[in-house]
Amino acid sequence: MLTKRIIPCLDIKDGRTVKGTNFVQLRDAGDPIELAMRYCEEGADELVFLDITATTEKRKTLATLVREIATHINIPFTVGGGINTIEDVSLLLENGADKISVNTSAVNNPELINQLAANFGSQCIVVAIDTKIIDGNWTVVTHGGRNPTLHKAISWAKEITDRGAGEILLTSMENDGTKAGFAIDITREISTAVSIPVIASGGAGSMNHFKDVFEIANADAALAASIFHFREISIQELKNI
Repeated sequence: MLTKRIIPCLDIKDGRTVKGTNFVQLRDAGDPIELAMRYCEEGADELVFLDITATTEKRKTLATLVREIATHINIPFTVGGGINTIEDVSLLLENGADKISVNTSAVNNPELINQLAANFGSQCIVVAIDTKIIDGNWTVVTHGGRNPTLHKAISWAKEITDRGAGEILLTSMENDGTKAGFAIDITREISTAVSIPVIASGGAGSMNHFKDVFEIANADAALAASIFHFREISIQELKNI
């Protein structure tokens, strides 16, 4: 039986759950509250909520929707999207989030990680790393993969760990939505390089993909979206393999 964490992800746009391929070609995947309740009943270990356009549209995460979801579930709940300040985090935690996830804001202002860890504790600070291969190197990207940065994924993972992140949410842009499997190599390299848990994201398409990312890449958790949203894989069956 799988003992590592299985985490469904709700990518939110305009109050609806959506899913695409390589962060584009989005399609509707259902009501986020209904999905959250279903995943809780099916035995998910945690739930992640990402307001995927909050950064690009310069909006704050939908605190009201976060509160509505939180009142219907009893599993750890991570929320991300457009978080830039201590006040943003306070608002989300007050509305029911257990952990928050930062990405672009951490790249733009790495000191933010230190500040959030000092104020709220590392245990509730998840730093998301979106990465893709650019000129042969796994490079950190932001804004849904549109903007490459100067950070290499492994060195950035080490830096955010040193700054107080409690967990890394690692998404391979190369694999996202393809159902061809997780990015085993970079996941393994980062899992080996840091002392904090790594959540693998991007590419899940079969139960064996989860086994591989746990057993070969040594991920602490695996996150997926469409295969759960559209009932292609049962969380309970997955946890029983």
